[in-house]
Amino acid sequence: MIDFRSDTVTKPTKKMRESMMNATVGDDVYQDDPTINKLEALAAKMTGKEAALFVTSGTMGNQLAIMTHTQRGDEIILGSHSHIKTYEVGASAVLSGVSFHLLNETRGKLPIQELKTAIRGEDIHYPNTSLICLENAHGSGVVFGPEYMKKVHELAQQKGVFVHLDGARLFNAATHLKVDLKAITKHVDSVTFCLSKGLASPVGSLLCGTNAFIQKARKYRKMLGGGMRQAGVLAAPGLISLKEMTKRLNDDHKHAQYLADKLNNYDEFDVNFDVLDINMVFTKSSLDFKDLATYLKQQNIIIGGYKGEYLRIAIHNDISKKDIDALLDHIEAYIKKTNSH
Repeated sequence: MIDFRSDTVTKPTKKMRESMMNATVGDDVYQDDPTINKLEALAAKMTGKEAALFVTSGTMGNQLAIMTHTQRGDEIILGSHSHIKTYEVGASAVLSGVSFHLLNETRGKLPIQELKTAIRGEDIHYPNTSLICLENAHGSGVVFGPEYMKKVHELAQQKGVFVHLDGARLFNAATHLKVDLKAITKHVDSVTFCLSKGLASPVGSLLCGTNAFIQKARKYRKMLGGGMRQAGVLAAPGLISLKEMTKRLNDDHKHAQYLADKLNNYDEFDVNFDVLDINMVFTKSSLDFKDLATYLKQQNIIIGGYKGEYLRIAIHNDISKKDIDALLDHIEAYIKKTNSH
C-alpha cells in the first residue's frame, strides 16, 4: 500500500530497526539509560535549551509543558485551530485545570494586537494568564518566521507569561525557512517536536526547556505513566532521526510541490498553494473524496486526512516521485471513469 494519509504512517528504516536491536539500555526512571541520555542531550543542544525529556508522543509533550508552566485555574492563549485545542482530547482541562482563550490564526499566527488584548490584567474577576502556545509548522501547512516569534516572546516577557511551541513538525519549519533550529526555538521557553512524522521514528517526541522546567516535567511524566524503563530501544531510532532524517525533509517539500503542480492541472482539483510550505498538499475538488478514496484503495493507494472541504495529501519518507506519479495516473483514470458515466 502507498499511504498518503499522513506523515505519521512512516515506517522505521532498516538502519533504525537494527539500531533498536543493538541499543545499549538502562532504566530511564533512574536516568541511567545511556541511549535515552544521548538523545536528550542532542535534542537540548539542537534546540539551544538546557535540557530535554523523551516522551511517548507530541500530545504528551504539549500537555507536560502546560502542566509545568501553569497552575490550576489559569488561562492559556492559543489558536482556535491549534492541535492542542482540537486534537488532544481536552487534556488541558482534565490534567492542568486550565481554560482556553482562543484566537483565530492568520496563516498560523496569533495576531499580535489580539494577543496583547488577550493577556489578562490584575482584575479580581480574571483568571491568571500564564502561557501562550504557538504551533510552527502549523497543522494547516504553513510556517511563520523567527521575526514574528520574537515579537510574541518579547510581549510575553513584558507581561510575565511563558511561551510554549508545539513544534511537531519543527524541522519541516526550519527546512522551509532555511534556518538553524535555534533561530526558531530561542524565542520560546519550551518546545516539543516529534521524532515520528517526517523524521520516520516509530515512537516518540522530545520536550525541551530549562533544567528546572524539565525536572518538574519529568515528575509529571511519571505521574502520567510515562516513566519508561529500557526505553533506549525507542531512543536509538530517534538519534538517526535527528542526525540523518532531518537532512532529507526538503525532498518531501519538493515532492509536495510537484504533486500540487500536477494535481492543479486537472479541472476537478483546486489546490491551495497558499498553504504549501511543507510536506502537505491541501486541495478542494468537485469529486466525491470518499468515493475516490474507495477507488484508490482498490489500486493499493490510501488517501484520507479530510479537513472540512479540503483533502490533505501528505508526503513522507516512504513516498517516492514514482508513487506520486502512480497516484496521479489512478486519479486520472478515476476522472475518466466518472466522466464516462
